[in-house]
Amino acid sequence: MKVMSQQAAETRMDVAKAIYVSVELSQSTWLVTSFVPAIDTKMARKGLPAGQIGRLLSLLNELRARAHRKTDSWLPVIVIQEAGLDGFWVHRVLADEGVESHVVDATSIAVPRKARRAKTDPIDGETLVRALMSFKRGEPRTCAMVRIPSHDEEDRRRLVRERKALVVERLTHVNRIEGLLFAQGISGYRPLNRDRRSRLEELRTGDGRPLAPFLKAQISRELDRLELVIEQIKVIEAERDKLLASERKEANSAISMLENVRCIGPEFASLLWTEGVYRHFDNRRQIAAYAGLAPTPWQSGSVDRDQGVSKAGNPRLRTTMIQLAWLWLRHQPDSALTRWFRQRAASSGSAQRKKIVVALARKLLVASWKYVTVGVVIDGAKLKNA
Repeated sequence: MKVMSQQAAETRMDVAKAIYVSVELSQSTWLVTSFVPAIDTKMARKGLPAGQIGRLLSLLNELRARAHRKTDSWLPVIVIQEAGLDGFWVHRVLADEGVESHVVDATSIAVPRKARRAKTDPIDGETLVRALMSFKRGEPRTCAMVRIPSHDEEDRRRLVRERKALVVERLTHVNRIEGLLFAQGISGYRPLNRDRRSRLEELRTGDGRPLAPFLKAQISRELDRLELVIEQIKVIEAERDKLLASERKEANSAISMLENVRCIGPEFASLLWTEGVYRHFDNRRQIAAYAGLAPTPWQSGSVDRDQGVSKAGNPRLRTTMIQLAWLWLRHQPDSALTRWFRQRAASSGSAQRKKIVVALARKLLVASWKYVTVGVVIDGAKLKNA
């Protein structure tokens, strides 16, 4: 007991040798909550205008000077903030100024499980400070800190994300045009075909009339927006191909290795590269959890089961891996992963097959990660250059 009390005292002493600050970011006000264990018994709060990073740095210097006057030592400042709409620019400024900064995944912080729990910015600020102190004490599973991407890593994934958003917008315009025409008894019109303008002039409603003037004008404007989106997608794909071409020149390029696998093209390869395999993972569980494909356990007493995948990771990577899993079954029929799927799905219905595909997506992600990082070829997979 005496040894344990000494260790606890040392832990408290280490925690006391710092200034802990949380910053609640919003579009109007930044709420700064600070706590100095060496001299304070309560947390202090101060509001700052949003975006005033200079005032935030001045406040941190004031906290250090105040702690120095009372402790006669310069304590380091440790700052925590939630990952949100402000991105990582605040963290980068603090890091450039020599301040230890952390960005936390807000969903990883434990909160009261009451049906109606109190939630205010001051309460959230205090919760962040307590989570930061627990994290610095080394307590396990206190919270999950976000890995901050570099400027280049953050910028190059914009191409894939913008293209995905434009593809969704393209589908919206297509569905709207087809819906407007279907309401007039017209089907079979394909807005993505190159003859969309000329065919629009030839269309007749179900009762044999030409398109009404205002309806025709509305569809024409929809085609204008659709053609703009199509052109922007082409521009983005050209920029993506240029980026991939420069990456292929590097030795042991992840892009070249991924594209060499049959059924993985430039779009899948670029998304896997920019959203997943560029990061460092210690083991297969980490990369599966990052994609939200890891099972969520539920264990209590004699009850021990999985609740399905967590969906707490990168949604773009998770969606892409599930799409790739279906393509893998078609284009890699002799691989070990495909044989595993067929064995599991042999006596299963369609609903169960969808669950098995999610498991296949997790296995395929782990296998792709091993292939890119270690060079272990996926068992039975066909390569394009083989």
